[in-house]
Amino acid sequence: MENRKVKNVVISKQPENSTNFEKFLKIVKEKNINVKVVNKGDKIWIEKKLYFHVLWPDESNFIQENPLNNNALVCMLYYQKFSCLFTGDIEEVAEKEMIQLYADTNLLKADILKVAHHGSKTSSSQEFLELIKPKIALIGVGKNNLFGHPNSEVLTRLNDRRVKIYRTDEDGEITVMVNRKGKVTLEKFIN
Repeated sequence: MENRKVKNVVISKQPENSTNFEKFLKIVKEKNINVKVVNKGDKIWIEKKLYFHVLWPDESNFIQENPLNNNALVCMLYYQKFSCLFTGDIEEVAEKEMIQLYADTNLLKADILKVAHHGSKTSSSQEFLELIKPKIALIGVGKNNLFGHPNSEVLTRLNDRRVKIYRTDEDGEITVMVNRKGKVTLEKFIN
């Protein structure tokens, strides 16, 4: 936001204060950026057939364990019959809450999964993946990162489900394009 022109920002209610959040609030005020605070169940319409459905967090039931990660925004993007689940940095504790909420629905089922927390071992549990049933997984992760992301167990769980994996450390930036008929095309931009 410091270096780009931003008109609107979508966030969830913050479970605790942080230096980064204070900096965010300062920039928003200085640049007069519109802030929309959302909660589980809200929809964010981009255009007629394109919207986000907010699935998490539930501000009436914040998770106290690692609250900034586990109360991160989780949104399903819908366009026509295409869906993509954005999971932020949630960990298994948040996944378990979401599994309880959505087990008897198809609300977590997605064509593409943006893998949570850079493929950390604390995310992408077997039960969570069973509800999502992704065909493609995107993992945003730095090359030779200090955390060893993505975790080999996460990769195994995805491979066992025959999910096509794209990783920014190996594939570069990844662009997902969906046409009006729902056909998905991915492009890799390796530097």
